[in-house]
Amino acid sequence: MAPYRNLEEYNLEITTEVKDRFSKIIDGIGEDVTREGLVKTPERAAKAMLFLTQGYQQDAVEILKGAMFKEDYDDMVIIKDIELYSLCEHHMLPFFGKAHVAYIPNGHIVGLSKIPRVVDVFARRLQVQERLTHDILECINNTLKPKGVAVVIEASHMCMMMRGVQKQNSVTTTSGFRGQFEKIETRNEFLKLISSDLS
Repeated sequence: MAPYRNLEEYNLEITTEVKDRFSKIIDGIGEDVTREGLVKTPERAAKAMLFLTQGYQQDAVEILKGAMFKEDYDDMVIIKDIELYSLCEHHMLPFFGKAHVAYIPNGHIVGLSKIPRVVDVFARRLQVQERLTHDILECINNTLKPKGVAVVIEASHMCMMMRGVQKQNSVTTTSGFRGQFEKIETRNEFLKLISSDLS
């Protein structure tokens, strides 16, 4: 399992198998898979699906371990407004939004780019937002062993917007807190900082 690879490289055998299944789906809904606009669609759809689920082939723990540095800094570190795109496991429709992640170091810090990469690893799987929040939280907590971790995700779900209740402006917020962030004053500081514009 690769720590992190965001390249469009595809296993030919798997791509062909997924492509054939997309062809059957297109045919099954009543379309002509041989018409000009759809001839290459099964292959494109297969590659898109493999790209959007590449998190299964990546190891978030190794990403963090590969960039941990000893450091005495022990105040809050926040990476906010991390863009995320995932697929709802119930309908395989996208949900997208932002993740806000904070941790309080306990002898080690991690390279700043690694936190968004951890978000991507778990987002690039079939997910529900609740589990995505938990996966990110527990990975950082168990690997870095910080004094505290906080994760808040705000996302819009196409399964609610395009079908079902068809509510266009609803946003789902999930959160998780460990360690010092379970204290109300630390949690409130984090929530205030992610909601403010410091620029």
